[in-house]
Amino acid sequence: MGRPRSFDEDEALESALRVFWEKGYEGASLSDLTAAMGINRPSLYAVFGNKEELFYKALGRYDATYMRFAFEALAEPTARAVIERFLTGCANLQTNRGDPHGCLGLNGALACGTAAEPVRQVLIERRAEGLAALRRRLQQAKTEGDLPEGANPADLARYVHTVSQGMAVQASSGATRAELLRVVQWALKGVWPT
Repeated sequence: MGRPRSFDEDEALESALRVFWEKGYEGASLSDLTAAMGINRPSLYAVFGNKEELFYKALGRYDATYMRFAFEALAEPTARAVIERFLTGCANLQTNRGDPHGCLGLNGALACGTAAEPVRQVLIERRAEGLAALRRRLQQAKTEGDLPEGANPADLARYVHTVSQGMAVQASSGATRAELLRVVQWALKGVWPT
């Protein structure tokens, strides 16, 4: 019978998530990760697998906790409310005091070498899934007559995702929550000018 673990897996995973969020996948060394998690390398490998597997687990946690607002936004009753809740949630998350600024999905692997190509591809796929979910919701809104005339759900979904990703870059460069919330209002005025 093995020794019981002397660390909390949830806390260790949260610590790893924050390192990846702040430093990106390639920028986070195993030494950074084990120091933040309070464990040694054999424990990391035994519980979480290799660095790539740890990143995927951290990404799953990020989606389930920090990005929950994005999934909840899709249930809003109007297209405008969906977009406003999504972009406002992005602004809040990307500038939350005590958290790394920006977005794990972008910070994680925006610039990666060939060794991290599988991680980059997973992040591209996740962004595509989010874009598709928003496009489906906006298509529903169009069917219900809830979008401005001439609005294209696919183009609008891409516009909203582009704004959110631009906000993440701005946040990682020091933009404040108030500044990003003003961006949200301008984006909404662009689609719903009245």
